[in-house]
Amino acid sequence: QLQVVESGGGLVQPGGSLRLSCVASGGTLDSHAVGWFRQAPGKEREGVSCISSYAGYEYYADPVKGRFTISRDNAKNTVYLQMNSLKLEDTAVYYCARGGPVCLNTTPYGMDNWGKGTLVTVSA
Repeated sequence: QLQVVESGGGLVQPGGSLRLSCVASGGTLDSHAVGWFRQAPGKEREGVSCISSYAGYEYYADPVKGRFTISRDNAKNTVYLQMNSLKLEDTAVYYCARGGPVCLNTTPYGMDNWGKGTLVTVSA
């Protein structure tokens, strides 16, 4: 059974960087779109970024465009989210999810597996 596990969260100062990883076991990510989501305290979960199984198709939510970069390493069965220029409002639990082969904007179409999340705290 597929499991996806997020890692790489932590405490960082505003302006800092973190790289999150989404690793799959019991299945593969290479023919699937993978999305990153986040949920801040008291807010609904929102889509952050999605990478299609087709090369060159990546999508970002407006608040993170130009600061976050999604990428994948199929040999490692891993999708990354590089987060630069972090802001206080980026504080949230970040989740990844696998879906079908394509993204619907920042959401993988037909999501079937979620991770348990990794906490990112941006604080001075």
